[in-house]
Order: sequence, then structure tokens, then C-alpha cells
Amino acid sequence: MALEIIVLAAGQGKRMRSQRPKILHALAGRPLLGHVLAAAHSLSPQRTVVVHGHGADEVRAAFDGAQVEWVLQAEQLGTGHAVQQALPRISRDADVLILYGDVPLVRSETLRRLASAGREGLALLTADVDDPAGYGRIVRDAAGRVARIVEQKDASPAELGLREINAGFMAMPASRLAGWLEQLTNRNAQSEYYLTDVVTLAVAQGLPVHAVKVEDPWEVAGVNSKRELAQLERRLQKMRADALLEAGVTLADPGRIDVRGELVCGKDVSIDVNCVFEGGVSLGDGVRIGPHCLLRNVAVGAGTEIPPFSHLEDSEVGARCRLGPYARLRPGSSLAEEVHVGNFVEVKASRIGRGSKANHLSYLGDSDIGSGVNIGAGTITCNYDGAAKHRTVIEDDCFIGSDATLVAPVRIARGSYIGAGSTISKDTPPGQLTVARAKQVSVASWKPPLKKKS
Repeated sequence: MALEIIVLAAGQGKRMRSQRPKILHALAGRPLLGHVLAAAHSLSPQRTVVVHGHGADEVRAAFDGAQVEWVLQAEQLGTGHAVQQALPRISRDADVLILYGDVPLVRSETLRRLASAGREGLALLTADVDDPAGYGRIVRDAAGRVARIVEQKDASPAELGLREINAGFMAMPASRLAGWLEQLTNRNAQSEYYLTDVVTLAVAQGLPVHAVKVEDPWEVAGVNSKRELAQLERRLQKMRADALLEAGVTLADPGRIDVRGELVCGKDVSIDVNCVFEGGVSLGDGVRIGPHCLLRNVAVGAGTEIPPFSHLEDSEVGARCRLGPYARLRPGSSLAEEVHVGNFVEVKASRIGRGSKANHLSYLGDSDIGSGVNIGAGTITCNYDGAAKHRTVIEDDCFIGSDATLVAPVRIARGSYIGAGSTISKDTPPGQLTVARAKQVSVASWKPPLKKKS
């Protein structure tokens, strides 16, 4: 049978104390719901239906373009009621997997096991936890078979002592789910329609109820508060740090790295403390990242060194470059091999050729810079005239003196020398020294202003 998935994501998340819907809070740079949808997508389902409610417009906008169908649960009357809203979208001959949008660490392999176990009867995901507070408990019969699930508010003292909890995820044939949903009632402490009651109905029909238990309780941990979100963040970052170490990456401190996306590393990569990687980042062989750096959507070539406090985003860096400390690459920057971008140098939407250097205190925006160029300290490209952006072209082997101002659009021809302190607004001839300074004047009668006495 084809697999179809229902994701329950309608809750408000009051304990988050936020106007933002709970499922949109970020874990490792991705919304909670995004983690669940990624796991669901890996199973190649025929259909994924997301039941949403609180902040519906904001939720749909956050996942614009996602391959899901949206169903609104306008009034939240329990998990069983939520599934009832989605059921009309589900094919009666499908196998159904029910997931929760606030349980982000569940693994694809676990979902495959659950879906397989539920093809004949009913399967549910469980875990043994030290502190089961807030979770429904798995009640087993004398033979150890699953008999029912009891919610905490309805549990007896003996049942509250149980440590096996219901993670919420379930799998079953759609035809059986439809029949069970028709029999749900809200006669309980919360006056809600519990999806967990389908376990009791399945047992009453003599159908097999399979408990698929996970070894790591973190895999089924839900998020109900900022504290729990922070705990899951640390857990996920530890998992990612462990994976990097297993792959041969040197981490100065595995507890002080944040990977908020995908980080791919070559051999002999070393990363110092408090570095953050967002989006898609790739580091070639032998790359060294100093402490307190942020890289977002960046590809870094082999042998490149990035000293401390550098900020790179949406850029490409060639091999054997050196950037920083305190360097910034803004979106659209592309550096060839052996480029130096030094302290307090900002590059935006520019290409810099092989072996060129800008070592100190410069701004290079909307520029095409050739190879073998030396950019002196304090140089800026004036790329914006108040209405439009213009490009500066610096051809190969140019020397730009300190504190030069290049007013775009302008071309500095091959081999040009620009005198320090010059403002260049016209194209220069190749191989010549160009100087553009105002005449120096000393005013003998000038006197400094006097400070007013308080």
C-alpha cells in the first residue's frame, strides 16, 4: 500500500510564552515543523497532510512551496479531533503514519520501522524515560501486551509510576483508522477526543498492537517550553559535534560549536571555539577556522585559514586564502586562490582575483578586482550614487595607495598605480601613476574653537 502521512501541528504552545506558533520556533536554524517534515519527506509518502491551527497564516507562509496539504483545525478539541479533520484527505487504501510537529529529533529509520509495524494492525512509538511527567503512559496486560494508553490527568497513582511513555506517533491502515475515529468520545478529564483511545479500540477488536520502542528517549522528546527547546538544541548540537569528530574534524571544544544547517568538511579541518555555521557550508581539506567566526552559505577552498571574529555569508572562497581577523564577506563575494582579506575589510558582491590582497580597513563593494592587486589601507569603492549601484573594475597588477577613493563606475587599467589619498572618478591609463588630490593649504590665521565653560 501507499504511505500517507498526517502531521499534527495545530497547538498554540502557551508555555512557550510567545506570539509565534510553537512549531515555528527554530531548532538548529530550522523550524521545529521543518525537522519533522524533512523526516517525513525521506519516506517518500504519496501525500503529507499538515493539520494546523494557531497562527495558521504565519505557518503556511513559513512553508510556502512545501509539498504538503494544509488542513485547518479551527477549534482544538484534542488529537483525535485533529486527525478527524485530516481524514477526508487520506485514501482509504493507504497506510497512515501520524506524526507530531513539535517532536523534531525523530529519525527516518525509526519512522520506517513504525510504518512497517503498523501495516496489519496498530503500531505506536514508545520510550522508557526517567521522568514521564506530562506524557501518556503505556499500560500493558499480564502477558506484556499493550492494553491501552492513559493520559497523565486520567492516570491512577499506580499508572503514574509507569516509565514507558507514548511518544504520540502511530501507524495503521487508513480503513481501520476511519472506523476507530468514529467511536472516539470526549468523556475524560480534559473533555477532548484523545487519539490514544484507538489503542483500546484495537485491543477490543483483537488486533495486534505493536510498541516500537526507541533506545534514545531524546528522539521522541517534544518541545513545550523555551527550556525544553534549549535542551533539545544542546542535544542536537552534541549529536552534530560527535558526527564531525567521527568524520575526522578537529574541534577545539565539541561543546562550543553550533551547526544550524549542513556542514560538510574535508580532511584535516580544524574548528576553534564558538563558531556558528548556518545554511549550507563546505570546508575543503586543511581549512582552519579561528574562534568566534560565523559562516553562512559559504564554500571554502582547501588550505584556507580564517582567523578569529570573521563573518562570511553567501560567498565563495578559493584555496589557500587568508581572511581576517575581523573580515567580512557579504553576499555575492567570490575570492580566487591565495587572496588575502585582512582585518576590518568588508567585501560585498565583488570578485577578487588570484593573489590579490586587501589587508587593512577597506570596503570593496560591487567590484571586479583582477589578480596580483594590492589594495592599500583605507581604500573604498564608492558604489552607490544615491539612486543606483555601479561597479568598479581594477585590472591585474594594480597598486592602490592607502586611503584611495574609487568613485564608480570607473576602471583602473592594468598595472596602474594610484597615489595615496587620491579620489579617482575617471578611468586611468595602464601602467601609469595617477594622483588626484586637492592642493594642500595651510591657513595661518585659523584658530581652534574654544570649549564653552560649564
